[in-house]
Amino acid sequence: MTQAIQSIVIVGGGTAGWMAAAALSHFLRKRQVAIHLIESPDIGTIGVGEATLPGIRDFNLALGIDEIDFIKETQATFKLGIEFVGWKNQQSDFFHPFSNYGQSMYGADFYQVWQHLRKQNKVEELSHYCLSTMLATQGRFAQPRENPQTPLAEYNYAFHFDASLYANYLRKYAVKNGVIRHEKTVTQVTQTDTGFIAGVTFNDATSLTGDLFIDCSGIRGLLIEETLQTGFEDWSHWLPVNSAAAVQSKSAAPPTPYTKSIAMESGWRWRIPLQHRVGNGYVYCDDFISDIDAKQHLLDSLDGQALSEPRTIKFKTGRRNQFWHKNCIAVGLSSGFLEPLESTSISLIQTAISKLIMFFPDKSFNQTDIDEANRQASLEMEHIRDFILLHYKLSERTDTEFWRHIQSIKMPASLEHKINVFKRRGYIVEHEGESFKSASWISMYNGFDVMPNESQIKLDHLDMPQLEQQLKQMATLIQKGATAAPLHQEFISRHCSAPEK
Repeated sequence: MTQAIQSIVIVGGGTAGWMAAAALSHFLRKRQVAIHLIESPDIGTIGVGEATLPGIRDFNLALGIDEIDFIKETQATFKLGIEFVGWKNQQSDFFHPFSNYGQSMYGADFYQVWQHLRKQNKVEELSHYCLSTMLATQGRFAQPRENPQTPLAEYNYAFHFDASLYANYLRKYAVKNGVIRHEKTVTQVTQTDTGFIAGVTFNDATSLTGDLFIDCSGIRGLLIEETLQTGFEDWSHWLPVNSAAAVQSKSAAPPTPYTKSIAMESGWRWRIPLQHRVGNGYVYCDDFISDIDAKQHLLDSLDGQALSEPRTIKFKTGRRNQFWHKNCIAVGLSSGFLEPLESTSISLIQTAISKLIMFFPDKSFNQTDIDEANRQASLEMEHIRDFILLHYKLSERTDTEFWRHIQSIKMPASLEHKINVFKRRGYIVEHEGESFKSASWISMYNGFDVMPNESQIKLDHLDMPQLEQQLKQMATLIQKGATAAPLHQEFISRHCSAPEK
């Protein structure tokens, strides 16, 4: 017991800080551990309104958070996936859903069956075999049943919500669980003779010591980088966007149950609908467009009136060489940055917290545990990097200097291998710790019209007319299921409407 962690210091609030505080206060509730969170009144957060992945539901559920209460408090809407507009070319659009396509048949993967029949022009578009895509297309939403009668009815969902409101919601949760909040600014970090972090000093000359430190200070990485100097691996040669203009706008129409990602001349634009407003942003590379022009292009694209002046955020894509070093763990933007193209920011916060809980240390800080946590985190970031880069490298756009530059980027060997294997026979290479599974990669390949040269397995021995009829029935059932669901706004109004704040 003398080696047990007795005090945890979280430097930084925002989404990352309060997710860490809430999770640790819950999972350590039976241990005698003091948890302190330092939130500076002088430092703002980047949170601009968040789109999430389905894992956020698991996080909330694990903490015992009531979903309806959470939705109302954060003004959330539902998210079935992402619509990509103008990515393949300026006239294209496709949908990346949070669900699989069809169901396996006669021991064969559904995509392989569909691909075999597609060559004979005997099937619908792939999107017709995914319930969440059909729901999104019609602007409808319903919560899936816990035990659906058919795999065709299985799908997942995430949320769009106000990041600041979510942080405040978790702050109340964490403080109720005993987390001690300090509204102060860190002016100095002290270290032991062995390089471990010993404590922090505040702007009022007081100080705080701890056993374990969690860096949620954002891109600057006050502890993990400025103090411990773990180093940063720059990925901007693969992902060159380095800026974002962000603004909120009034809602001009009912919220869609999906995020929009619209390709632009020098990057891409997001549209995230909440219950009472819309979050908008233009992610771009400032080598190809000025900050002033990016703001203006963003304002010109809004559906409703802007609620403020756009603000500019600067960043560099990449990761820390180690997200855990000595007695410090980086959570959130302090561990690195990947552009929000697939809404992975909060998911990476969540998985970092999971690794901390899985390998929760004592005061000896076993290096084997730390090494394994770092190995998993590194792989996770690399896999997400490759998936994001896939969106750019499959594009056919060459209409602007930015897109021509994208075409000249040499891919990491890991991504090039995945693409080549798929083009050969439609096989999805899936590594350990993949955040995006086979269906997501299929969505991208299909959306960019990348088709395999031949089927993964031979299906000629099967009854083709029978397969054709079964796929037709699948598409019909999915269409009926989607049409039977209420409109997204109707579902919210009926079950979880939030008061305007």
